[in-house]
Amino acid sequence: MVSTSSTTGDSSTTGDKDIFRPRRSVLYMPSSNERALEKAKTLAVDGLILDLEDAVAPDAKPAARDNACAAAQSGEYGRRELTIRINAAGTEWHEDDLAAACAAGPDAIVVPKVDSADAVRSLVASMERHGAPDRTTLWAMVETPYAMLHAHEIASASDRLTVLVMGTNDLAKELYAEHVPGRQPLLTGLGLALLAARAAGKAIVDGVYNDVKNTEGFLDECRQGREMGFDGKTLIHPGQVAGANEAFAPSEKAVEDARGILQAWEDGRGSGVVTYNGRMVENLHVESAQRVLSMHEAITALEADQA
Repeated sequence: MVSTSSTTGDSSTTGDKDIFRPRRSVLYMPSSNERALEKAKTLAVDGLILDLEDAVAPDAKPAARDNACAAAQSGEYGRRELTIRINAAGTEWHEDDLAAACAAGPDAIVVPKVDSADAVRSLVASMERHGAPDRTTLWAMVETPYAMLHAHEIASASDRLTVLVMGTNDLAKELYAEHVPGRQPLLTGLGLALLAARAAGKAIVDGVYNDVKNTEGFLDECRQGREMGFDGKTLIHPGQVAGANEAFAPSEKAVEDARGILQAWEDGRGSGVVTYNGRMVENLHVESAQRVLSMHEAITALEADQA
């Protein structure tokens, strides 16, 4: 059987670079809310963004910073990818947030409103200056028209940047656009960012869905994001986790077909033409099948750890 260990684009860059890391569901949690941080330990979520920015009132930010850093150092969140979103550069909290997050050493530091390659390089230099461990990567939020037009420069500015995060609420605001089903006003920006991430070999997660009571609309947007090629979706409510996990995971049929393709490829070595269920199999199909199985295996391991 062909090995399924090698993946690209959204492999983990912490530790073994060939370990696939699922990011189907990435949930924002306000770090000022200690009960929410405790609840997060029980959620079947792939990743957490412990938020110091939008979800936290100005007078609560110092305490939220302490809470987030304590959570990152606790070792109590299992295999969930644990990140801290700091306040943007130019705000009064940015430098203290960044220094504290670097010292805490989460899986990643999430920075809002990253608009240029220079901004990425400056952030990486600051992380190094503050002694962030090698395992702590950078996630850049891209959420302005300027960022969309410079997304590849941003994505390729540093190896330490591993994930682009779509900030669709801010993007809609900057475009003077409306939030409508199908997201037509945002599709150009989403597509540019997605192209940039894939060209640079980085992961990318879709923006949030605001109406937590509209389950049908949320699931439609998850399907759209999956069909476009996003690795997963950022979430604002625990009730959205299950839907995102299902939408961005390979189906049972996809896993079955992936195994069949790899077996057919192995069995047909040297024959010149390989087919599976009447369809011709080429290298590109093998690579796609390997990615499906890598994702399936990583999700299975994550869910077993959370059981």
